Amino acid sequence: GGSCAMGPGLFATFVDVFRTQVERYEERTLYRFLIDGNVDGPIASLTLGMLDRRARAIGARLRAERAVEQRALLLYPPGLDYVTAFFGCLVGGVVAVPAYPPDPARLERTLPRLRAIVRDCGATVVLTTSAIAGLAGAFVSAAPELAQLRFIATDTIPDHEADDWRAPSCSADSLAFLQYTSGSTGVPRGV
Repeated sequence: GGSCAMGPGLFATFVDVFRTQVERYEERTLYRFLIDGNVDGPIASLTLGMLDRRARAIGARLRAERAVEQRALLLYPPGLDYVTAFFGCLVGGVVAVPAYPPDPARLERTLPRLRAIVRDCGATVVLTTSAIAGLAGAFVSAAPELAQLRFIATDTIPDHEADDWRAPSCSADSLAFLQYTSGSTGVPRGV
């Protein structure tokens, strides 16, 4: 897994680095996503300022949901929603646990890995899109342990919730995220 720390020097945590970069380069584009995978096609982008506002809104919602210092499963298709949720966890003091969303057409094949991750990491919330949250009923009926998780659709969190954000009590030793192995040769393991 990662750590909030960026090593010795000027900054104690990743959150410190991020917030300093936002102050200096708020209008700078940080991420571009090729929506259809074609460089000549439509592109979505995030500036540092946009990412900061979305991340703080998500972080504030996580605090309101009492998820601080808990683990949050991130279920997103490729795109900028994943980026904002990941940073939302960082600035919210929540351990991000990225995972691929299960395929509703192939639940029997894609759900076992997710179930193993949930059992191992002890997640209390799922961050995802409203479209995937709408499928939660199908996931829960096939995997009852998912019923214990609170699903939060981050694309429905309004930006103004960023005004309620407070910096987490993150230290150089705080865990930032858990990345799980593919599980293709056994049970997925957190690293």
